[in-house]
This record gives sequence, C-alpha cells and structure tokens, in this order.
Amino acid sequence: MSHSIAARYALRSLRRHSRRTMLSIFGIGLGCAICLFVIGWVRGERRMMMNAAAASGSGHFSIVPEGWIPIRTNDFRIDGWEGILARLRAEPRVRVATPRARVDALLAFGTQVAAIEMVGVDPRAEPLGNRLVRRVVAGRYLKAGDEEVTVIGEAVADRLRVEVGDPLMVTVSDHEGEMRSAMLRIEGIVATGSRELDATICHVALAQVARLTGRAGAGEIAVTLVDAREVEGFGGEVAAALPEEISLLTWDELRPELSAGVEVDEIWARLVVIIIMTVVFLGIASAQLAAVLERRREFGVLSALGMPGHRLLRVMSAEALLLGSAGGLVALLLGVPATWYVATFGVDFGKLLKMDSIAMSNILIDPIFHSDFGWWLVPLAFFLAVAATLLSSLYPAWYAIRTDPATALRVDH
Repeated sequence: MSHSIAARYALRSLRRHSRRTMLSIFGIGLGCAICLFVIGWVRGERRMMMNAAAASGSGHFSIVPEGWIPIRTNDFRIDGWEGILARLRAEPRVRVATPRARVDALLAFGTQVAAIEMVGVDPRAEPLGNRLVRRVVAGRYLKAGDEEVTVIGEAVADRLRVEVGDPLMVTVSDHEGEMRSAMLRIEGIVATGSRELDATICHVALAQVARLTGRAGAGEIAVTLVDAREVEGFGGEVAAALPEEISLLTWDELRPELSAGVEVDEIWARLVVIIIMTVVFLGIASAQLAAVLERRREFGVLSALGMPGHRLLRVMSAEALLLGSAGGLVALLLGVPATWYVATFGVDFGKLLKMDSIAMSNILIDPIFHSDFGWWLVPLAFFLAVAATLLSSLYPAWYAIRTDPATALRVDH
C-alpha cells in the first residue's frame, strides 16, 4: 500500500465518523493552544526580568574583579578599568557601559541618620543605563564636573527630613579602616515609584568615592546591550578577552534570587504542559482505540487478504498525522491570537494588585507583563499536536496489528 493510498484510506476512515474526528481535532488544538500560551508567557517573563534587571542598573552583564562573588565586598577595584570601558563603549553592540564604585556610608542631617550604600557613578552614562534615577522630582541629577554634591532617593530625603540644597554629613571607612567624613550638598531627589527602592539611592560622582575612600577607579562596569539576545554570544567574546583577575557576570548571576523565581515559574509551566498533553494523549488514545474496535472486522478482512502489519501501521500513522496536522492548525488559530494580544498589550498586574510599580531585589519591574511571540509558535504547535497523536496511536495500532482474522470475522463476534 503506497503512502497516497494509506493517506486516502486514513482520510476516509476519519470522515466516516466526522463528529468524533472534529471533537478530537478541537481537543488537540485547544490543549496545544493552552500550552503555546503558557510557554509564551514564561518565555516573556524571563525576557522581562532580564530587561528589568538591565534597566535597573545591573546591565545585561557586569564586569567585576575576580573573587567578588563569594564576598561581594565594595573594597575591590578593576585593574585597567578605563581601557576596558573605552573598548566596550566603542563596540556597536553595546548601548551603554556604566562604571560604578560603591561604599557603605552613614548619612546625617542634624539628629537624623541613615545607613546606605553610596554609589559613585559617571553622571553622563548612569541615567542611560539606570531607569531608577531618571525621574528627578526636585533639583537635578548629577552633571560632569560636579563636586561635593549628591543625589538621593525620595524615601531617604523623607527619613532625613531634607530637601534640595541642604548639606549632608557623609561618613565612610577608607582603605586603611579610618573613618572619613565630608559635607555634600543635596543636588537632586529622585523617585522610582517604589519606596523600597527610593530608600537605597545615594549617588555621587565616581571621583567623590575615590576621595572619600582612597580607592580610585571602578569596582564594576555594567553593560547594557542593544539586543538582549546577544548576551551569551557577545558576553562570551568579552569574557574571553578579559584578564584572569577580572570576571564577567550575567544578570542572572548578579540577581540569583530573581533568576530563581523565573526558573520556578518555568518548572511549573513544564508541569502544566505535561499535564495538559497527558490529558490530550489519553483522550486521543481512547478515541483511536474506539475506532480500532469498531473496525476490527475490517482489519480482519485486510489481514486475511494478506496485508502485512507494517502497512496497517502505516494506515494508523497516516490517521494520526492527519489528526495532528489539523489539531496543529486549530492550536494556531486559538493560541496565536491570545498570545499575540498578551505580547502586544500585556496584562496589567498593577491594576490587579492595586500597585503603581513592582519592586523586587532592588529591581523595578514593569507592572504590565508581556508574553513572548514569534515564529517559534508555528513549529511548536505542530510538534506538540503531531507528537501527541502519533504517540497516542501506538497502542491502538499495536492492537490492530495483533487482530486475529479468524476471530474478527466470526459471525457472532
């Protein structure tokens, strides 16, 4: 039996019980469409978290001194950081490269004090790579050449009861362990939309941290790429060119708790897909087995006429392929519009949670979640549908092949 004859025979068999066939196709399509939506949602979540981390100052990856990960100390500095920064900024795949140096500081105004991590930045690059400092509600952000000035978060200003123009006493520990103090004027106050994040912001010029601590240079360089998909490829090139005493960390290594949350969601998504496809698998297997039992006499006749088992298997496989292909089309018709809508317009969790912004691990997350959408939906839909139908037809096909012609053709059967 040729492939064309097997296909025509399978099509005739499916048309014989059109209502059952249509229900099977719809069931396959609906199950696969739900799987497409779930997979698109989780893929979109990972991309959103990566972009949120990058936009909140971490970059798509950061360059730090070797050995920084275990202790995450602010004392380390990058040797030759200026040359590395210049090469990164000359690379067209880099949107912005931002150097920083951090130090634990104590801010005081009158009797009010606040412990905070003070960050030395490049005033020209920092707003381009860090959305947290773009919304200045009073005064202005830092400019090149600023000295003895600082920009703080709104929550810090409220705690210290200060405003633009007020002096702040800043106390830090220098490279010899001695306490050093300086008087800094508040030049601007920023508001991220999250009180939690506002309480962590205290920016000064990079040179200011060097004067206070006696440690010159940058302790990290955050790199934001033009295309986030270049993280692995371009990041690997940069890592290979770095000296041994310097490391490259991707966003998920810098924010492991954020990455772990995404991985948990991905595990749940896989479980949901497995459960849905198992239900689809059992439903199709049941329908296929019922069809085989109804055609048992027919298969007995074919076997009696000399049809070998592998040709009978070809017929059953052709039926499964037709069902799976039709189910894949239905999955695209149902899943693509839903996934496209969420990818385009998103789901506003801000309204659902009655929150203007979502902050997590010093990251400002867009409250409107978007799923992923692309051509990957097409092959995935057909793969899920066809794989489910082919696997579910194995037992019915095995049962049909083992049909005894004498038993199937008995008059009283």
